Amino acid sequence: MSPRKATKPPDSAASFESTIHRLSEIVQELEAGELPLEDSLRLFEEGVGLARRSQSILDDAERRVEQLLSVDEDGEPTVKNIDPDSEL
Repeated sequence: MSPRKATKPPDSAASFESTIHRLSEIVQELEAGELPLEDSLRLFEEGVGLARRSQSILDDAERRVEQLLSVDEDGEPTVKNIDPDSEL
């Protein structure tokens, strides 16, 4: 059995890309099937949290795109200033 990597899970401010990368690492470790049950459960729990975080980031991005592509009653594009650092 190979030694486990000491990879820290991304914090709450982590980027989408780093979250997905960590999720991929977890999937690989779980698919290898070499971990004790307790370690597998811990990784699975971390993975569920990361998947929820990733979905939240995607949902926020989708809302921003919808705002940018919105139109008024006459079919004219609406112009909205969106702060790129704000959470919608």
